[in-house]
Amino acid sequence: MTSDYWILLSVIVALIVASGFFSGSETALTAVSRARMHLLEKNGDKRAAIVNALINRRDRLIGALLIGNNLVNILASVLATSAFLKLFGDTGLVIATIAMTVVIVIFAEITPKSWAISSADRFALAVAPLVGFVVAVLAPFANVTSFIVRGILRPFGIHFDATQSMLSAHEELRGAVEVLHREGSVVKDDRYRLGGILDLHELEVSDVMIHRTKMLSINCDDPAEAIVRQILDSPYTRIPVWKNEAENIVGIVHAKDVLRFVGSNEDLTKFDVMKIAAKPWFVPETTTLQDQLNAFLRKKAHIALVVDEYGEVKGIVTLEDILEEIVGEIADEHDIEVSGVQTQADGSVIVDGSVPIRDLNRALDWELPDDEATTVAGLVIHEAQTIPEEKQAFTFYGKRFVVMHREKNRLTQLRIRNL
Repeated sequence: MTSDYWILLSVIVALIVASGFFSGSETALTAVSRARMHLLEKNGDKRAAIVNALINRRDRLIGALLIGNNLVNILASVLATSAFLKLFGDTGLVIATIAMTVVIVIFAEITPKSWAISSADRFALAVAPLVGFVVAVLAPFANVTSFIVRGILRPFGIHFDATQSMLSAHEELRGAVEVLHREGSVVKDDRYRLGGILDLHELEVSDVMIHRTKMLSINCDDPAEAIVRQILDSPYTRIPVWKNEAENIVGIVHAKDVLRFVGSNEDLTKFDVMKIAAKPWFVPETTTLQDQLNAFLRKKAHIALVVDEYGEVKGIVTLEDILEEIVGEIADEHDIEVSGVQTQADGSVIVDGSVPIRDLNRALDWELPDDEATTVAGLVIHEAQTIPEEKQAFTFYGKRFVVMHREKNRLTQLRIRNL
């Protein structure tokens, strides 16, 4: 073999290495963690800044890498074919085709891409400066090819933006959390907390409020001693005050203000709850939890009255109710513990009809939908399209629901069994 052949072989090997570089770079920069690169750039990593600049123009990046990759592959194949034709004659074409296919697939595609996908972040940081130079050189050609591709796809109704994601940020985060949970990196409680934060913009205060039928309130016209006793016996710190009728809320009284009065006055007959009651805050039932949480923080408030479109009180929502959507049930020594969920020996679950679906899902790691109904009873009524009778059973979402008790039009207790 002459020196010319060794030089030609060296050039072909160099082109295969360049092809592997382009293939691995494309894979690494496509699979790189944008969140980690953003953090590294924020901490002063210049290579991470280059990575972020490249993936922000992903169409130009992919176009330049594909142009470079195809260019070196075609050149390597041409040179190899020329060499094999000189060595083996006409059969050299077949030998060159087989040999170059095997070499390119193994050493220029599979091996670098497998390496890149196994450590995408480190690979991307390592190749970022050189890829940045290549993209800058090939950018004019990449822009032309991108323009041609867009023109070809446009008649088919396909329009794309290099910076547009097919998923919203919330969906991407939720999907990432689910994947990490399946892989064991995120425990169930952390998954629900992260999911609760992401759900705040989708849920409304009507989904988490305490309904007016369960709302503890005080009649301002009751005797002073009875009002004080009722407030002190209550497990709640803030209590609505009504006048004439229960739906007419005229104030919110704080237990600490009552204690201050009791501590400084021996004569309870002088107590006037309306003098220490704060002005009630009314919010629409369609307010999202994210907006309501921000409003609570802005106003430095903890409780609000929820009203419907006609201005009638539907219930109350507290800052704690919203926080519980994130961290789960918050209980203290004064809370009245009413779980409403009892696991039976046969594997079934006895559930109070008023138990929120989200709480049941969290407790049992179920996935019952809560789009159309807030409580378990509401879900059964929605699916049955009627108010079921006692002992009536239904099957949906992979579970068997049996109505255990009903009071008037309310389903008070159900038995749920996994099918």
